[in-house]
Amino acid sequence: MGGSTWRRRARAALACLALPLGACAPPVPQRLEIATNVWPGYEPLYLARDRGLLDPAIDFVECTSASDVMRVVRHGAVDAAALTLDEVLLVRAAGVDLRVVLVLDVSHGADAIVAQPSVTSLAGLRGKRVGVENTAVGGYVLARAMQIAGLARDDLRTVHLVPSEQQRAFVERQVDAVVTFEPTRSLLLAQGGHVVFDSTQLPNEIIDVLAVRAEVLARPPSQLRALTRAWFGALAELERDPQEAAALMAGRLRLPPEGIIASLGGLRFPSIAENRAFLRREGGLARSAAGLAASMIEHGLLTTALDTTGISSDVLFKEPSL
Repeated sequence: MGGSTWRRRARAALACLALPLGACAPPVPQRLEIATNVWPGYEPLYLARDRGLLDPAIDFVECTSASDVMRVVRHGAVDAAALTLDEVLLVRAAGVDLRVVLVLDVSHGADAIVAQPSVTSLAGLRGKRVGVENTAVGGYVLARAMQIAGLARDDLRTVHLVPSEQQRAFVERQVDAVVTFEPTRSLLLAQGGHVVFDSTQLPNEIIDVLAVRAEVLARPPSQLRALTRAWFGALAELERDPQEAAALMAGRLRLPPEGIIASLGGLRFPSIAENRAFLRREGGLARSAAGLAASMIEHGLLTTALDTTGISSDVLFKEPSL
């Protein structure tokens, strides 16, 4: 070893000794905390974790309802959240600058109004008790369903029920119908319920996204890009071997693997190319958000107009190699 090399290493070692304990250790990766609730469209995130595709510095905060997810975001307890687009608008209306960085799924039947056998149609809900999580996507689904059926909100007796309460209330006949989503939808069908309305009648209106606080976008994008690659890696595994992937999802969703595969049939997962189109500044998501905001104001779910032009960021999709 040359004398100059030895002296450089010796000086580096002495410099470390002079610094506070831990100052020469490798930098600790900045953690990213993501809040989610139970929904098949979010499960590829957990599949990515279970398959070792996910950065270990990414943590999930598992909430019991979308209302809880929105609450922890509003309180600044997490960096990001999996939410429906209308829920993102509600959080932004509360003063939190959330930006959508990934479109996870589009509901095509997985959100539904499930009724007791005695209720034979959507119009048959007039005067009935309807369980709904008013503070989340359920409020929007119910408002749009009532509009389509020509019913006013006063025509129903709504009961606020979060998803964890819906099955018991339905089985005990405390409600005549429930505004719900998978996996609760499938559980209620197994209890004799039937669908009187679902998101196939609301094409491209129920969109699930990953949204981050604006300050997260000021960090180096490598962690979020790695998360995005892990997401699409998990989708590829789901397509390649749906049975094995469904077996891994069974515990969280409380459905047998065949039930999980059926519930995923009510979702569409946008591709990388579709995400690029959605997320550019004047892209499809901004237009969807503008229309959604107008509808939410019309139905009393939002009280003020929102500027949706900056709601999304395509920073994660600027790399062609993604």
